[in-house]
Amino acid sequence: MENNDNKQSYHHLGDNLPKHGEDGQPAIDHKIIDAYWKANLRLLAILLSIWALVSLGCSVLFVDLLNQITFFGFPLGFWFAQQGSIICFVIIIFVYSHLMARLEDRFHVDDDEQA
Repeated sequence: MENNDNKQSYHHLGDNLPKHGEDGQPAIDHKIIDAYWKANLRLLAILLSIWALVSLGCSVLFVDLLNQITFFGFPLGFWFAQQGSIICFVIIIFVYSHLMARLEDRFHVDDDEQA
């Protein structure tokens, strides 16, 4: 069966978005969307690289070097393997949340808006 209710479906990439939305506001600018996602992915790559460096680098690759230093009575490499990478990950979650809020403000994106 064919649906003939005169509603146009829009491609998921927005290739055929109307020039104006139903409320008369201008349609989404794809350059802004692309810049937003580029900044978002750059932020993710940086934070995940930091987490990988701390969790893998400090607790596996540089463990012998770090074990020469003690932290609260434990070798620093052991401490990173047991506690440091987890604490770093939690800190990165809060940093990501803060930086994404700033990014959303910069690009006027509001994911908390009620529909």
